[in-house]
Amino acid sequence: MENIEVRGAPQYYLCAEGSFTQLEKLLLARKIESVLIIHGDKSLKAAQTFLPSFQQVQATFEKYQGEVTLEEIDRIAQLAKEKRVDAIIGIGGGKILDIVKASGHDSNLHVILLPTLASTCAAWTPLSVIYKPSGEFTHYTIYPRSTAVVLIEPRIILQSPIEYFIAGIADTLAKWYEADVIVEQLENVPLVVELAHHAAKLCRDNLIQLGNKAVKDMKRQELSLEFIKVLETNIAAGGMVGGFGDQYGRIAGAHAIHNGLTSIEETHHLLHGHKVAYGILVQLLLENKQKEVQNLLQFYDQLQLPSSLKAMGISYHDQETLTKIAADATLPNESIHLLPGEITINKVVDAMMDLEKLESHSRVG
Repeated sequence: MENIEVRGAPQYYLCAEGSFTQLEKLLLARKIESVLIIHGDKSLKAAQTFLPSFQQVQATFEKYQGEVTLEEIDRIAQLAKEKRVDAIIGIGGGKILDIVKASGHDSNLHVILLPTLASTCAAWTPLSVIYKPSGEFTHYTIYPRSTAVVLIEPRIILQSPIEYFIAGIADTLAKWYEADVIVEQLENVPLVVELAHHAAKLCRDNLIQLGNKAVKDMKRQELSLEFIKVLETNIAAGGMVGGFGDQYGRIAGAHAIHNGLTSIEETHHLLHGHKVAYGILVQLLLENKQKEVQNLLQFYDQLQLPSSLKAMGISYHDQETLTKIAADATLPNESIHLLPGEITINKVVDAMMDLEKLESHSRVG
């Protein structure tokens, strides 16, 4: 068994109304007197009314340029060096947070994250997913140092676009299915992997039990206990799975299918979690777990998650496209090969076709 490197949590985490008011105090406690704040137009607007006016910390604001590319990461890292700041703050969704984590690592600076979405566990985990400028996945990088501070203002998440919150639920649901298929293959499970496995199960249980209620509360703009618990499940519990489980708690089949989907233009309008949602179902069929797929379909319907090719704008009859998705999902270094048995292009295409039949039959039934 490979060594397990634990990066369980940020150094400091707070999810509470008014959490942003603690920001300057937390910076000064870490001897941070100047910061570079990376943001998008929408994320800054969402956070603006909750951000404190810095009295002792000098802040420079910089808009990010759209995608988590090596070029953008380097641009921000160089800017941080030019400005001679002590830390980089990211305000936004997963892309901004991933850029800031990468740039902070490259420039050897503290990283502070203020998520405005609960669409991934990006705020929690010291990892960045890297893409080409065209939007195709290339690789991910894990950093040796955890994020210094993560602050969540739940009112910002409540006011965020609901499709991102739902995509986050799907991405976090995958934590269970991907961790479980890996862990169940281990003869002896180390304690930290057990912790990751328990966190993954907590993700599934919380989301299946509370997810639909949390989404309804979000539509009503009600800051309920269920809503807060689901947003923390997406970010904190989801992040703990990989944080404690390392390679045994990160990704398997669902994210490999996601990566395959990023290679075709038809899916570029879909959020990360939507593609992962579809990937969960394909992975389960590769595991011959048809009953579990059927159990999930009602939950998918409630949240309007894609459970078919048609729902993603892909033709069932377009064999060339299906083969392209499957080929990219089964590249030699892809995580889909963590599933038991040999996973081939044909098996993935067959699983996608089987899902169409199962999903169609379920609707007729």
